[in-house]
Amino acid sequence: MAQAQTEALSCPYALDAMGRNLGREAAMLRTQGPAVQVTLPGGITAWAVVQQRYVERILADDRVSRSARLHWPDFIDGHIQADWPLYPWVANENMFNSYGEQRSRLRRLVAGAFTVRRSEAMRPKVEAITAELLAGLADQGAQAPVDLRARFTALLPMRVICELFGVEQGAATDALCAALHTVFTSSVSAEEMNQALLEAFHLLTAVVERKRVEPGDDLTSALIAARDADDRLTEEELLGTLYLMIAGGMDSPTTLMTNAIAALLTHPEQLEHVRAGRADWNDVIDETLRMHTPGAYSPLRFAVEDIDLDGVLIKKGEPILVSFAAGGLDPVRYGASVAEFDLLRTGRDTLGFGHGAHRCLGAPLARVEAQSAFGELFDRFPDMQLACPADELEPMPTFLMNGFKSLPVLLG
Repeated sequence: MAQAQTEALSCPYALDAMGRNLGREAAMLRTQGPAVQVTLPGGITAWAVVQQRYVERILADDRVSRSARLHWPDFIDGHIQADWPLYPWVANENMFNSYGEQRSRLRRLVAGAFTVRRSEAMRPKVEAITAELLAGLADQGAQAPVDLRARFTALLPMRVICELFGVEQGAATDALCAALHTVFTSSVSAEEMNQALLEAFHLLTAVVERKRVEPGDDLTSALIAARDADDRLTEEELLGTLYLMIAGGMDSPTTLMTNAIAALLTHPEQLEHVRAGRADWNDVIDETLRMHTPGAYSPLRFAVEDIDLDGVLIKKGEPILVSFAAGGLDPVRYGASVAEFDLLRTGRDTLGFGHGAHRCLGAPLARVEAQSAFGELFDRFPDMQLACPADELEPMPTFLMNGFKSLPVLLG
C-alpha cells in the first residue's frame, strides 16, 4: 500500500476535485514531508502544504504572496486564462489576492467597516432570524426528515450577511447565493465557474448602484464611503471586496454550523457536556474548527523568492496550496487523540479562522451566528437525531470546502 501511495504521489498526485475524502487524502500527503507537489484541475502543478506547523510558516512568511498578477509567471505571461476552472480564485481584485502594502491598505479599509462592534450589534437580529427559521422548521412536523443545511444553516448566515451589507431579500438574493455557492465548487467546469462569477458581479453591481443613490447603515454604504475618501477603493476593488466578504459570510459559517451539528448528533455524550455546563458553545465552535474546519484548500499562494521549507525547495514563482482543514488533524500538533471530537480538549490552536495577519475579519460574526444557532436549535429540538447513519452523509463536491452537502435530521 505504501509503495502504491508513493508511486501515485510521484506523478505528481492529482487532488480529488470532488473532495470525496479530504481527511484521508491529507493524511497521505502529510507523510510525504513539509510540502508535496500535486496537480489541480486543469493540469496546474502546485506545492501542497498540509502539516499545521508548515501551514503556519507559509501564512506568516512575507516571501509568500497571494497576488497572481505580481508573482505567478504563468498568469503574468498569459498562460493562465479564464478557461482554467479556478481562474476566479486568482484573478479577482480584493485583499484575498493582494500582497504587501496593497493587502494592508485593503484590509484597513474593510476592517474599518467590518468591526467586532458591528458583529455584536447584530446579535439581536441574528437571534430574531434564528427564531424565525426554527419556527418554520417546527411547522414541518417532527416525523419527516428535514435537510437542516438547506432549511436552516444555509439560510441563517445568508440572511445575516445580506442584512449587514444591505442586500434586500428576494429572487436576486437567491441568485447571488447560488452563484457564490458555485464559485466554491472545485468540480464545476470553467464555463460554469465563470458564468457564476459574472452573475455574482452583475448582482453586486446592482447593489452598489442602489446604495450610491440610497445609502444606509450597512457595510456596502460604508465601503462606498471608503472608496470616496482620499484613500479610496477602486471600482474593481469595491466589487471584489463585496464579493469576498459576502461569499465568505455565507458558505463558511454554513459549513461550520452544519459540521458542528452533525458532530454533536453523532457524539451525544459531547452535547451532554454542554447541557451539564462542562463545556459551552464556544467549545463546540473551537473543536469543530479543529476537527471539521470549513475551509479546506485555499488556492493559491506564490513564492516571491526561493523558499527552503526544511529541505523542500519551493522555487520563485511556484504556486502553493495550503490546507486549513488538515492542520487540525495533524497528530504532531494534537497527539494520539487527534481523531476524537472532544469538547473538553485543551490547547487548541486551530487554523479554522486563518492565522496571524490572515485571520478572517468575519470571525466575530461567525461566532455570534453559531452561538445563536446552536443554543436555540438544541433548546427547541432536544430530541433531534440524524435521519441517516453518519457515514452516509455526503461531502460537498469540492476540495475548497470541507463539509456535508446536506444534513438530514429528525427533529423529534
